[in-house]
Amino acid sequence: MARVKRGVTSHAKHKKTLEAATGFYGRRKNTIRAAKAAVDRSMQYATRDRRVKKRVFRALWIQRLNAAVRELGLTYSRFIDGLAKAGVEIDRKVLSELAISQPEAFKAIVEQAKSALATAG
Repeated sequence: MARVKRGVTSHAKHKKTLEAATGFYGRRKNTIRAAKAAVDRSMQYATRDRRVKKRVFRALWIQRLNAAVRELGLTYSRFIDGLAKAGVEIDRKVLSELAISQPEAFKAIVEQAKSALATAG
C-alpha cells in the first residue's frame, strides 16, 4: 500500500485560511501561523457581534422613538404602555421607520396611544 503524502490537503487548508485572512495587517495576512490565530479570533468576534448587532439596533430604534414621541408630548415608556393598552402590535423597528419616513402616520399612532392611556387611567 502506497503511503499517503499530505501536501495537497495541507496546502488546501492553508490556502483556505490565508484567503480568510485577506485584508489583515502585517504578517497576519500571509504567515500561516499568524493568519490561523487571527482568523480564529475574527470568527469569534463575528459570532459575538452578530448577537450584539441585534441589541445595538434595538437600542437605536428605542432612542429614535423616544425622541419622536417627546416631540408629541409623551415619553417612550408611556408611549409603549399606551400602545399595549390600545392593542397596537407594531414592533419598534417599524415604529421608528414610520417616525422618520411618515410622521403623520406616526402621529396618528401616538394619538391612539394617548387616548388609550386616557381611558385606562
